[in-house]
Amino acid sequence: MFGGYESAERQMAAFIPDALSLRSENGRISPEEIAYPFCAVRISPLNRNFTEPLTHRDYLGAVLNLGIERSRTGDIIPDGSDALILVHEDVAGLITGELTRIRHTSVRADMVPLTQISYTPEYEQIRGTVASVRLDSLLSVAFTGSRTKLSGLVESARVFVNGRLVTNNGYQPREGDIISVRGLGRFRFDSCGGRSRKNRLTVMVSKYK
Repeated sequence: MFGGYESAERQMAAFIPDALSLRSENGRISPEEIAYPFCAVRISPLNRNFTEPLTHRDYLGAVLNLGIERSRTGDIIPDGSDALILVHEDVAGLITGELTRIRHTSVRADMVPLTQISYTPEYEQIRGTVASVRLDSLLSVAFTGSRTKLSGLVESARVFVNGRLVTNNGYQPREGDIISVRGLGRFRFDSCGGRSRKNRLTVMVSKYK
């Protein structure tokens, strides 16, 4: 699995022949050897003095409006007033040739070698207490909302754990799991510590900025 950089949320799977794995040291093959068929496209405003703030939703919507399926796109990485988007190489030409405007901002799109991508997500560490380590409880810690309200997100199929859809509020994530919520963002469940005076568990999560 590879998504263009370490900790990428959306990744592409490669099915490797046993013979190729056996020839590699420790059975591991680098992304360069596999040659995943995707690349990066940098989207930049033509005039930085007159650009408006653009969100993940804005970039994604502009790309999908070109008729590109979501399965052809990977992560969208903010980079100041620019953004990098990982896309399947068979749609990269369409994006660089046809994407000229996002909302009211005129933009240009250029292909960028994957080797030039160096991105480390920024986190906000949040500590909270929960009665038990359940999916809905962790959501209330990360997104500062009532457990009852946030549980509806799980039931409406908007919550993913390590990229897998989970619709059970009672699901118990493990430390290190990445939890994504459509429309809200994602966070990593870091640790579960001791109990408070009210016999609640102390948990730590890292919310992606």
